Amino acid sequence: MLKLLRYLKPYWWQVIILLAMTGLQVWTLLQLPAIMASIVNDGIMMQDTAYIWQSGVKIVLFALIASVAAFIVNYFSARIGMGFSRDLRNDLFKQILSLSITDINDFSTASLITRTTNDISQVQQAVTMCLMMLIRAPLTAILAIGQAIATAPDMTWIIALAVGILFVLIVIIMVIVMPKFKVIQKLTDRITLLTRENLTGLKVIRAFNNEAVEQRRFARTNHEYTRLAIVVDLIMSLQDPLISLVMNGTSIVCVWVGVSLMVNDISYLGDMMAFLQYAMQVIMAFLFLTMLFVVLPRANVSAGRINEVMERKPKIAWKSETLGKPDLSPSVEFDRVDFSYAKAEEKVLSQVSFVAKAGETTAFIGSTGSGKSTLINLVPRFYEPTAGKIKINGLDIQNYAQKDLMRRIGYVPQRGVLFSGTVKSNIMFGAPELSEKQMHEAARIAQAEEFVEKLDKKYDSHIAQGGSNVSGGQKQRLSIARAIAKDPDIYIFDDSFSALDMKTDAKLRNALKPVTKNAVTLIVAQRISTIQDADQIIVLDKGKMVGKGKHSDLLRSCEVYRQIAQSQLSEQEFAKEMKKGGGRA
Repeated sequence: MLKLLRYLKPYWWQVIILLAMTGLQVWTLLQLPAIMASIVNDGIMMQDTAYIWQSGVKIVLFALIASVAAFIVNYFSARIGMGFSRDLRNDLFKQILSLSITDINDFSTASLITRTTNDISQVQQAVTMCLMMLIRAPLTAILAIGQAIATAPDMTWIIALAVGILFVLIVIIMVIVMPKFKVIQKLTDRITLLTRENLTGLKVIRAFNNEAVEQRRFARTNHEYTRLAIVVDLIMSLQDPLISLVMNGTSIVCVWVGVSLMVNDISYLGDMMAFLQYAMQVIMAFLFLTMLFVVLPRANVSAGRINEVMERKPKIAWKSETLGKPDLSPSVEFDRVDFSYAKAEEKVLSQVSFVAKAGETTAFIGSTGSGKSTLINLVPRFYEPTAGKIKINGLDIQNYAQKDLMRRIGYVPQRGVLFSGTVKSNIMFGAPELSEKQMHEAARIAQAEEFVEKLDKKYDSHIAQGGSNVSGGQKQRLSIARAIAKDPDIYIFDDSFSALDMKTDAKLRNALKPVTKNAVTLIVAQRISTIQDADQIIVLDKGKMVGKGKHSDLLRSCEVYRQIAQSQLSEQEFAKEMKKGGGRA
């Protein structure tokens, strides 16, 4: 928690005002019991009406000052707390964006969402309460005890007894509930994960008629969360009756002791009344501290989870500036590249070597799990190879600054990803300076123009979160248009034509040829028809390169490629392809 307090630094002058107003509020409130005592002793006892009126005006004036000071304290504590959480949330989000895909997988998306929302809210609440109470409560307790000792020294043992009992009760409660706060936060992560997972996979759940299964899975976690929250709330709810018991008991003891002392001196009545109010002030101060003891342990758990993300050093370290000068001619070179996921026993890629040149299309094909998408994801450095080197435009990928590398790459993921906004904002996502004419041209090449022109507002039409209001094929075409609009050195299509019909696929690939004539084009595909015209086809099997060449060459020389072609083509089409390639069907 202390590590996060650096976010209060920009608000230091507001904190100073808050502390000054807190001191003023406490001082004025502690004057009231003394004035009341003087009213009883010097006004009522002496039947001095003028003094009573004069003292009454003082009480109203001090109460007014205390109210104004309390308003200022509440205003600045809320303002500082909100600014604190805003700055922390911004930095946490920035840190998350800087993490590698591996780092994000280590935390899980659901956990990162919870840390950015719920955990920061917990810390903000603690900071706001601390600003209001952490100075006020101890200051009130110290000054009230001092005033009580000066007013009725014979009765100060009552305050010591009450505070001692309160302290023991608070310690017992905190020891019991502290470990449970950590478990509750983990269960919150689990609930977020299940909710996100089920909403994302709702179609699949319904298609397999598994609503009841998922409901039971969610209900188990929800029940465990509820059970634990009830236990914590039950324990914490003991505070109010226990504190009320201590306060009422203190009042009774004060009156009993005060009355016994009044036998010798009737003027002790005013001192007893003042002491009783000071005692209540001390107990209320400790009550405020107990509220902090409730909030702080939970906030401390949340702060630890936030710091865990903030202190994570990304597994992929980028240079602040690109070291060296890349070649003007685009190229991608893999030199004996290996890759394996953390704690995995087998390599996903093994000894992969190839060169993809400008103006050429390099395609990757293979069975599911052969490592095609993993290989493609190494180019924009989403993952780091465990061995070997990757060069982009002749320069080692590890020597690039992140922005410099990413501006050279137009990436179209396997699943079309769109952002809430408009058709226009999605196409111009990577090229905000694009002209209207260039944007329309990108949509035309991606075969998106036809369906966009039919929308009510055309390019200003709304795109819902995740592109949920457009079809899978439309999502893919807009994703491709976004990459084209960027005009990169390297185009990466990770099975990006799978949702397109054969006719649209062919039209799109023909339209792409003039655009990519000076760029490197990397395509991952499942369909032979998508890549058969590629300049270079790389066949992967269990992470290893088992074939490299053109379509016709691979039909003759690569058994894996031949089997893929045979599984996708009819007997007549396969025989025809083999005949063209000079092989035997």
